[in-house]
Amino acid sequence: MSLEERAKATGKNIEGKAQEAWGEVTGDPKDKAAGQAKQVEGQARHAKEDVKDDVKKAVD
Repeated sequence: MSLEERAKATGKNIEGKAQEAWGEVTGDPKDKAAGQAKQVEGQARHAKEDVKDDVKKAVD
C-alpha cells in the first residue's frame, strides 16, 4: 500500500468535487464534466491501490 498514492488519489477526488461544484455555481458544463472526470480518476487510483494491496496479501 502506498500511502503517497492514496493521498494523491484523495486529493484528485477532492479537486474534482470542488471543480464540479464550481461548474454548478457558474453554470459551466465543461468545469462540471472536468470535475467529474477528476473524481473518476481518483476512484481509479484508489482501486489500483486496492488491487496492489490484495496481490500483496495473496503473496504473503
